[in-house]
Amino acid sequence: MEPQGFIAFAEHRAARLSLGLTIAACDHDRCRLTLSGPEALIDAFEMAVSLGPYDSIVLDVSRFQTDEDLPAKAAS
Repeated sequence: MEPQGFIAFAEHRAARLSLGLTIAACDHDRCRLTLSGPEALIDAFEMAVSLGPYDSIVLDVSRFQTDEDLPAKAAS
């Protein structure tokens, strides 16, 4: 995955859906994003990143309501 390409894609999709987006971390293996907005639009964002961008393959998406819900290894 190209982090800059994925970040640009995520920022564009979040803006199109009027979602708040914070990128906590992003490297060649994974990205951690925090979204705010209506649940239906977050669902649409999840679908969009699952299908693209063309230079990144999204194998898995994990969703948590808050940071307190994150597994211990993902929170660090």
